[in-house]
Amino acid sequence: MKPLVIDNFIAPVCHESIEVLFADEHILLINKPSGLLSLSGKNPQNKDSVHHRLVQDFPNITLIHRLDFGTSGIMLLAMNKATNAKLSKQFQARTVIKHYESMVADYVVDDSGCIDLPISKDKSDFPRLKVCNEHGQIAISHYKVLERLTAPNRTRLLFTPTTGRTHQLRIHSQAIGHPILGCDLYGTAASQALAPRLLLHAVGLEFDHPQSQKRMIINCPSPF
Repeated sequence: MKPLVIDNFIAPVCHESIEVLFADEHILLINKPSGLLSLSGKNPQNKDSVHHRLVQDFPNITLIHRLDFGTSGIMLLAMNKATNAKLSKQFQARTVIKHYESMVADYVVDDSGCIDLPISKDKSDFPRLKVCNEHGQIAISHYKVLERLTAPNRTRLLFTPTTGRTHQLRIHSQAIGHPILGCDLYGTAASQALAPRLLLHAVGLEFDHPQSQKRMIINCPSPF
């Protein structure tokens, strides 16, 4: 029998609005604010979410992918089921390119690199996940240093993940000794205290439009 997992998380009220970056009859691209769930939770107190807000105006809208509660930036949604299927195939084939900007603790020495560490559930510490070479799913994140800052020492990184595991960039940053600032699950007390929110933002998304097949390149500058 699987152990009962209880999620007692109650999301605080998110007063920020969703910014529409692009819309047509097939797709919707938005800038999700930090502190908003992508999808409503099982707890009725966690009803507010990207999907809950948008379905009021777009009754058939569906999520193609999700961003963590604390992550802000670009999300792609489908206006109907047929479009959802087409876009989902692109994500599965890994032809969608995602870029994230983050601020991590201390100085990252190498100007660029690749983190190849498999990720698995951590049954003893829900909702955290962990690096597990034996049972984990493949997870690959490429990174590039954008700038190094002082007082306190920190590094701005551009991440381009090949895979899309839950918490992937947060776990990979922790694994190389540079947790993302403001991260409550995988940071230290010091790195968490350095930012009022998780400093992770989806800045770029590249994919083929499901109808025209035209390559779409969407950008959304980081707010931090």
